[in-house]
Amino acid sequence: MKGAPNLTRRLVLEEPVRTSDGAGGFVESWAVLGTLWAAVKPGTGRERAGEFATLSRVPYRITVRGAPVGAPSRPKAEQRFRDGARVFRILAVTEADAQGRHLTCFAEEEVTA
Repeated sequence: MKGAPNLTRRLVLEEPVRTSDGAGGFVESWAVLGTLWAAVKPGTGRERAGEFATLSRVPYRITVRGAPVGAPSRPKAEQRFRDGARVFRILAVTEADAQGRHLTCFAEEEVTA
């Protein structure tokens, strides 16, 4: 049997908030939902040239404690984790074990060089 993940990184869970800009559009900001302890494991990155800079994308598997569907502490796609200046965009979330004690968040960090 595999041991429990080592949740040693403190990450802030954020969700996008859109507000009207008064001119028919909107402005997106981020609202803090809470802090979660996590295990963060990087995958293999890739790099591509953008219009004005090189953009590197690195996939991550971020494991956090389980939470029921609909709970504000349960991460979901379109949200993000913040670790200081680093931001991890959440792409998908699934249970890491059959009992739902932990969740695996598939995320991506974008770094502009």
